[in-house]
Amino acid sequence: MATESELQKLTADGKLAFESGEYESAVALFETSAQGYISLNDQVNAAEMKNNKSVALLKMGKAQESLDAVLGTREIFAHAGDLKRQGMAVGNQAAALEALKRFDEASAAYEESAELFAEAGEGDLRSMVLKAAAGIKLKRGKVAESAFKMIGSLEAKDKPSIFERILKFFLRFIQR
Repeated sequence: MATESELQKLTADGKLAFESGEYESAVALFETSAQGYISLNDQVNAAEMKNNKSVALLKMGKAQESLDAVLGTREIFAHAGDLKRQGMAVGNQAAALEALKRFDEASAAYEESAELFAEAGEGDLRSMVLKAAAGIKLKRGKVAESAFKMIGSLEAKDKPSIFERILKFFLRFIQR
């Protein structure tokens, strides 16, 4: 059985591998870490590792495996009362669903993720998932709905840039 410090080292190595684009290594390290946390009965950190694994799998183009890795983690974070990580888990699920071209499910998951981030006071993360939801609407030819989503994503930002403020102005102008 691995110790907490050994698992933290595995996690750090997984993050380094991910940042270096070594996604297969990252997946293996995150999986080993997840199993180690499970053996320590630490479901929250195990769920975190499964989410990390999900993101790495998505980078590898393995959308179904990415979705499989993240399933069930949102409930663990919800039970722990961790709104931010719950929002991230739902967002990761949405990204996998989008990659699988299951757009209605992805859009609903992005919306749920945005609500969780709003509750957690995470405006920038909320903005990010609202932009992803707007992107789905745009891909599907729903330009007006996409503009509304984009405005919402810009309003959710804690500190919008000058470009984002200008974009918001133009989107509101087009909306009329």
